[in-house]
Amino acid sequence: MMNNKPILVFQTDFTYKEGAVSSMYGVVKSVDRDLEIFDSTHEIPQYDIWSASFRLLQTVRFWPSDTVFVSVVDPGVGTKRKACVAKTVRGNYIVTPDNGTLTHLFSDPGIVEVRSIDESVNRLATTTGTSVFHGRDLFGYCAARLASGIIAFDEVGPVYPIDQIVRFDIPDPWIDDQGLHGIFEIMDPNFGNLWTNIPIEFMKKLSLSYGDSVHLAVHHGSTLVLDTIVPYHPTFGYVAEGRPVLYTNELMKVAFAICMGSAKDTYGLRFGPSWNVTIKEVK
Repeated sequence: MMNNKPILVFQTDFTYKEGAVSSMYGVVKSVDRDLEIFDSTHEIPQYDIWSASFRLLQTVRFWPSDTVFVSVVDPGVGTKRKACVAKTVRGNYIVTPDNGTLTHLFSDPGIVEVRSIDESVNRLATTTGTSVFHGRDLFGYCAARLASGIIAFDEVGPVYPIDQIVRFDIPDPWIDDQGLHGIFEIMDPNFGNLWTNIPIEFMKKLSLSYGDSVHLAVHHGSTLVLDTIVPYHPTFGYVAEGRPVLYTNELMKVAFAICMGSAKDTYGLRFGPSWNVTIKEVK
């Protein structure tokens, strides 16, 4: 018999070092054994809400439109920060603390409605008395009830205006007579590549093509961290091992890497809104 229930996808900063992830999944299966559960990642850096937001942007678009995502990076667990379920333009549901995690999805693909979780109904009653594990007791439990069809979205809790969603400021990329400007928005933690928020279309506006060399400058705040000439290619293998390269990443943005090395470690680079990138033609 085909299971047409929405899939659950989890991401957290919990790791697998103890039983937190397992207990969340146990709660889901206790609600409905037929629910499918998949992991996005449980290796988000501790308390890194910005990365949690970006990883949703990276992954949500590739899942079926009714998928229920549970994102728990929650340094304010148990405080007055909202617990919510947001519905995206594509029809996905994001069950998460409203602490900045919805920042990237707010713009891409967009959020059409957000509801506070009514803890009097959609919280695991057997764990009343503890406030430190909402991933299990609130987010996982509510997500399971929603995915199983026990509750509809309008039964999650009261709606509130989407413009009240907590968001980080993300500077938009732009072009001027000095070149292309953006930020290092995220890092590939396993390989040390840095991804900008500059779309590949911007490179075309400067008439830059694969094989060209470009001038790359990186500032952290007002401090110049890197100032170099680097080739622009489709992927890493177009340069020799240990050499830097600008390339097109999986989200069609400009990214910076070292072939079989770590740009992060080699140049001391990180990511976030204070890591500014400028790309211009070599003249």
